[in-house]
Amino acid sequence: MSGALTVLAIGAHPDDIELLCGGTLALYAQRGARVFMYHATDGSKGGLTKGVDEIKADRMREAEEAARVIGATSFGGDFPDGEVETSFANRLVFVDVIRRCNPDVVFTHHSGDYHTDHVNVSRMVFEAIYQVAIPRLETRHPALDRLPRLFSFDTVAGIGFEPQEYVDISDVIDLKKRMMKAHDTQLSFVRDHHGVDFVEMIEVCARYRGFQCNARYAEAFAESVGWPRGGASRILP
Repeated sequence: MSGALTVLAIGAHPDDIELLCGGTLALYAQRGARVFMYHATDGSKGGLTKGVDEIKADRMREAEEAARVIGATSFGGDFPDGEVETSFANRLVFVDVIRRCNPDVVFTHHSGDYHTDHVNVSRMVFEAIYQVAIPRLETRHPALDRLPRLFSFDTVAGIGFEPQEYVDISDVIDLKKRMMKAHDTQLSFVRDHHGVDFVEMIEVCARYRGFQCNARYAEAFAESVGWPRGGASRILP
């Protein structure tokens, strides 16, 4: 893996990326890659007591704080929380995000995850990844001259996901937890609403995936391979 790599992770909500591939992004960043973290929605419904505008402001700030832990760039919020729908116009948003970052590799949700926003983001990224290199499909940023490789990261709690690749994140598990802890309002919301501690989930799921690949802690991925996308060499850290 070259230090010149550019990596883009696309999540549905602020905190999805940290939860599901934060360790891998930390490794890329440590090895000199440029790392972008795009959250499609504004996270504005992830709360119980505040209004949507206040929740949105909190979650944008928390996403930026989490990205700073590893020196990554956070941006997003193009869709209202819970309202990601598949359409050609919305797909062009993802085309333009990918063109803006010009990545070598893209990570996004698995198509079988639990949340509609996750599923629809996965679908549109899959559709967009080929179109980023079509010059006559015009967006704000110019077409790329090659196709990035595309990986799905694990589902929440690993349900229904069949790993093809693993990344040993044993040396950066604490960084991954720090990234997650930056999302203080969401950690409280999930504890109160679902009775789940996301930091504990990180520990348990990474340990479970680690058992599968003989590592202390790991994250799991599956590559989306289809002509003319993919590669024979390993691009994961």
